[in-house]
Amino acid sequence: MLPLEGVTVVAVEQAVAAPLATRNLADLGARVIKVERLGGGDLARGYDHVVHGTGAHFVWLNRGKESIAVDLKSDEGRAVVRRLALASDVFVQNLAPGAAARLGLGAEELRAERPALVVASLSGYGSGGPLEERKAYDMLIQAEAGLISITGTPEDPVKTGIPTADIASGMYLSQAVVAALLRRYRTGDGATIEVSMLEATVEWMGHALYTQMHTGSQPARMGVSHSAIAPYDAFPTSDGEILIGVQNDSGWRALVTAVLDAPALADDPRFATNVARVAHRAECDAEVGARTRLWSTRELDARLAAAGVPAAEIKTLAHVVDHEQLRARDRWRSVDIEGASIEGLLPPATFGDVEAPMGSVPALGQHTRALLVESGVDPAEADAAIGRGVAYQLPRSPVGVA
Repeated sequence: MLPLEGVTVVAVEQAVAAPLATRNLADLGARVIKVERLGGGDLARGYDHVVHGTGAHFVWLNRGKESIAVDLKSDEGRAVVRRLALASDVFVQNLAPGAAARLGLGAEELRAERPALVVASLSGYGSGGPLEERKAYDMLIQAEAGLISITGTPEDPVKTGIPTADIASGMYLSQAVVAALLRRYRTGDGATIEVSMLEATVEWMGHALYTQMHTGSQPARMGVSHSAIAPYDAFPTSDGEILIGVQNDSGWRALVTAVLDAPALADDPRFATNVARVAHRAECDAEVGARTRLWSTRELDARLAAAGVPAAEIKTLAHVVDHEQLRARDRWRSVDIEGASIEGLLPPATFGDVEAPMGSVPALGQHTRALLVESGVDPAEADAAIGRGVAYQLPRSPVGVA
């Protein structure tokens, strides 16, 4: 049995953060009903069209969900979503601040009628405070949280190449929902949960934040290097470069004796301890780099692995798609999308007795009529609502989808 089998989640969501949270719940077995807007649905559907005509973000974040497309500006549409929410176990939303309450979908109103409901809201800055109403996108939150200020090279700050703020907040939201469900099974009480993208990302700043608080200086931008560890950087090989990360003094000794054939460096007072190596970083890196270039990347990678020194080749995404470790562990599965089938990675958490369902990525409005009827709408009225444009039903089922 899947961990969340029997749990129903209704989500008024779009973009990345909240959809990631609910996809995590779907992967654990929850039924996730995704409420989408008329006229295009979730914005992420149209970010690009690289996966058989569907946006890559949307395909990544929405497998295993059902899609209902209704007009939340209409009384009928709001009533449908409200009934679905009150019949569910979890209601998730990442609308603009205050929008859920204006639609009659606020936590206070829903839980007054159903105290056992878990209501989870995700926003950029949280309720209250001077930034409550500010628009919040991943890049903007990365800037506000200080992440951009410590990411990049000494010359150029950059944002991360993935939506880190979205991912951080989405992960905390799904974690909190699971914890709330566990508590509800013990007490019968639901929960009102709020996750702020800013606060989730600041939490991930961890060591950098404490360094600032206790030294008065933030860590410098180091590229792939590390402000507190040396050697920890990309080093040249005869045909490219390789990353080496030595985190303790025994690792340094192994590197210079078993890999680089330079045993005299092991006890050199400039390099014998990590504190000394950081203080003499330029000299340390120069000594290492002068020797790493004597081997090819593949040869040096093998030597480092044999000596137990942490290292990695810099993989491109083309390499990652066919990564030998992922293939060896059989981590790829077939996932259906509208009119096609693609590969998708199993979730990182592996249960010994059950596998994530890896459900289909829904087409916009694929389940609208069935969900209207499930919410209490008469079948004939459901058809009429679709005909009036209050709701949208996919005209026909995609190939291979019932």
